[in-house]
Amino acid sequence: MLSMLHAAGRHGLQRLRCSPTPLAVRLPRAARSVSTGGGRAAAQPLVIGIRREDKNRWERRVALTPEHVERLIKETGARVLVQPSTTRIFSNAAFERAGAVIEEDLTKADAILGIKEVPIDKLLPGKTYAVFSHTHKGQAYNMPSLQAFLDKGIRLIDYELMTDPANGKRLVLFGTHAGYAGMIDGLHGLGQRLLALGYNSPLIHMSQAHVYPNLDCVNTKLRHVGDIIADQGLPDAFAPMLFTFTGAGNVTTGARAIFDRLPHENVTVDQLPSIAKDCRNPRYRNRLLALQIGAQDYVERIGGGPYDRAEYREFPERYRSVFAEKIAPHTTMLVNGIYWEPKYPRLLTTADLAAIQRRRDLKTRMLAVADISCDIGGSLEFMSHASTIDSPFFYVDAVNGVEHKDVEKPGVQINSIDNLPTELPFEASRHFGDSLYPYAKELALGNVGGAVLRNAIICQDGALEKRHKHLEADLSKLHGIRVADSRRKSVLLAGAGMVSQPLVEHLARTKDTDITIASNNLDEARALASQFPGTQAVVLDIADSASVAKHVKASDVVVSLVPAPLHPRLADSAISNGKHMVTASYTSDEMAALDQRARDAGVTIINEIGLDPGIDHCSAMKIIDEAHQRGSKVRSFISWCGGLTAPEDSGNQLGYKFSWSPRGVMTAGLNAAKFKVNKEVREIPSGGLFRANFARVPLFPGFAFEGLANRDSLQYADIYGLKLDEMDTMFRGTLRFSGYSEVLDALLRLGFLSLDPSSAVSKCPPSEFLAQTIGLDKSRTDAALVADKLAQALDTTPSSTLVRRLMLVFEELGMLPGQGSGAGMLTAPTALDALSGVLQKSLKFGPGERDLVCLFHEFGIENADGSYDVQTSSLVAYGDPEAGQTAMARTVGIPAAIATRLLLEGAVKTRGVIRPTIPEIYTPLIDRLAQCGIVFTEHTKHGAHHSLQQRMAWN
Repeated sequence: MLSMLHAAGRHGLQRLRCSPTPLAVRLPRAARSVSTGGGRAAAQPLVIGIRREDKNRWERRVALTPEHVERLIKETGARVLVQPSTTRIFSNAAFERAGAVIEEDLTKADAILGIKEVPIDKLLPGKTYAVFSHTHKGQAYNMPSLQAFLDKGIRLIDYELMTDPANGKRLVLFGTHAGYAGMIDGLHGLGQRLLALGYNSPLIHMSQAHVYPNLDCVNTKLRHVGDIIADQGLPDAFAPMLFTFTGAGNVTTGARAIFDRLPHENVTVDQLPSIAKDCRNPRYRNRLLALQIGAQDYVERIGGGPYDRAEYREFPERYRSVFAEKIAPHTTMLVNGIYWEPKYPRLLTTADLAAIQRRRDLKTRMLAVADISCDIGGSLEFMSHASTIDSPFFYVDAVNGVEHKDVEKPGVQINSIDNLPTELPFEASRHFGDSLYPYAKELALGNVGGAVLRNAIICQDGALEKRHKHLEADLSKLHGIRVADSRRKSVLLAGAGMVSQPLVEHLARTKDTDITIASNNLDEARALASQFPGTQAVVLDIADSASVAKHVKASDVVVSLVPAPLHPRLADSAISNGKHMVTASYTSDEMAALDQRARDAGVTIINEIGLDPGIDHCSAMKIIDEAHQRGSKVRSFISWCGGLTAPEDSGNQLGYKFSWSPRGVMTAGLNAAKFKVNKEVREIPSGGLFRANFARVPLFPGFAFEGLANRDSLQYADIYGLKLDEMDTMFRGTLRFSGYSEVLDALLRLGFLSLDPSSAVSKCPPSEFLAQTIGLDKSRTDAALVADKLAQALDTTPSSTLVRRLMLVFEELGMLPGQGSGAGMLTAPTALDALSGVLQKSLKFGPGERDLVCLFHEFGIENADGSYDVQTSSLVAYGDPEAGQTAMARTVGIPAAIATRLLLEGAVKTRGVIRPTIPEIYTPLIDRLAQCGIVFTEHTKHGAHHSLQQRMAWN
């Protein structure tokens, strides 16, 4: 196949160079009228326009080559206008010799052909456009573009929809060339990786696809590399070198066409165990191995039984992937061309990859992945983003949950370029033009009535075609965002702390948004930005109003993950500059005071869109609204939420480790609280939470929970649209493991949670901080004196359980006399800040440890018929240390990212300072959370009563 393509390509180039078309042919005239874009009638001559590709500097392809243009002019009498380009693979002169007119202005064209999406401001009204529009699946980032096609009365023909009426197969595509380029780049990357590991190999001579002028040059290089493999062999340490290919379409066909030019042997899955046992066989040093697999090779039926293709397609949940067990341990490079949907089991999960990378006997396996399908977060869970031609490779160290770009560091190499065909622009353009030419000819003759073109029309005359009417729902989400606003979007993220990474990752999955990470810690911001191509990091001093205004003005949405007291400064600038904003913090009085200003400015500021507050509101309001719609009344509402440590990793006296700011955890314990339980309103003053705790919170039998009341629960009756006087219970609380409150209450009484400036510490080790806080002479102290002082301050004895436990706490924190510098030298404005610094270093999560998030709502619902139900909604999520994400970061960062995306899409019409308690936010947010694996489980007990409130034990 490749050799035929090359011969045709050489012939085409020769014709272009030697057969210029006379001027008389370039400017034909004709006598008939035809139907053009927008349904209007146009007089001859017909004019076809070929636009200049301008999506990025690498895009050098063209829809029709000069050879095709020459044929089109001769066979139809059409006039062809070509926009000038200095980067296109075919020169302006080549098109002129073919008979085209080089013309910047395409307004005289009736139909315009391109490849990539057309910038909205460059769309010409009333024309017919044929492009890859990426709109027919309702892609949110391109809905403004589709709206522009409608508004401008354009007939849109999408190449993806040009299919064979007989079998539905696509007719005009670049898949094979993506396979060519992806395999070339993969071989190049593997050669680089082997060298970085200290091994020379024949593959080091391969370059990226765009380096080669054409596929003839690629073939020459492959022949030379193949000769070296046959003569000198492959590195002994990595033989046998197995390339595993998935998929059976054009992508994989193209990849195999490249690979098959190297010396190789085809093998089957059944042969892999024997090949592994015979790995020292010299035959494997002078050839590569190729394994082509389908679903029947890498999935098995759960519970046993043969693979059934029809069953697998209809009930994929009955199957699981065994790729990690059967095939991955033998694979050197995975070449992925698979088509995958979420309903199918993943080929390889992040946990699978981590298990492989932990095995010392597999250190020479799974070196690289050429993910030509570029399915982000798809069949390969750890494939987190598309790479670029400029920066084609990144590395995933699943054991440590790290992505990086250092070829010498641990990790599997990922090549996931999403515009691979443009690396081979000549052959790709010629192949594409060959496929497109018959339909370009129909366009030139004014005929769009054939089945192929007719079925590829998405819209014309300002209306969607019948088969695409479902896109109206996607367009409706724009809510007024029109052509002028439909440029690329920009998000300013203020803060680069613990929960920022999942937020940026989620936003970066779509390709219409530029992200700027702004922080007073530039190194931290850069470290985060470096994980996501195209994301930039800048310094931001929130006290500098001019700097804040500059960055806010350049964004569409501001996301504030800075400390809560700083939100109002950003919000003030957002309102002044007409920008929407998202925060995960509680709505402070200062933020609430900005509500009217935000409304007047047409600005939405979504607060409380993290975990708690955040998705707890969403889950609660869904059930409350459903109850009200049924005519039922909510008589009781209890909500518990906790960011905790997984039980197996909670082996310290607090039973707690920190997946977010320790200062935030400590200061939350100083809040006052107010709630209603069993018709009784109770209040806890500031500083009293730990002592007035719920000693037993029996949500799940496997967890020993205690709890603390969370701020003013009563205000949420009004926020949630409930009538407090009709309710027996209104309570929101925070979960901890048993024993936590006793320790924190003691630390509070001892002064470690003081925010008084007089408690400041300066350049002292933790042991001196301990002595200073409890009132001991730092120069003459020991453990016994510490215990005596603790007993005296807490009105107990040195041998008491409480003092013994506190001594263990201080030992764990490295604060006892003689423990050295522990957490390092401390300088802090208050004792609470100093303690937070110690906790941050001493109680952080170690490698492989994970956190836990638990959210639980219980509703007592009185139905219209007088019956009573207890309805629950719960969420339990664990962190994934192999992916480098905590449960806390995911359940705060992802909801904030989804809210940001809803604002960018124009899906939120409500203006002012709001919470996610309205359906236009919580409905799509719950749906999108589920797509990210954050799922609420709901249960209803009919005829039950207040089951939870009767079992909670309050001190």
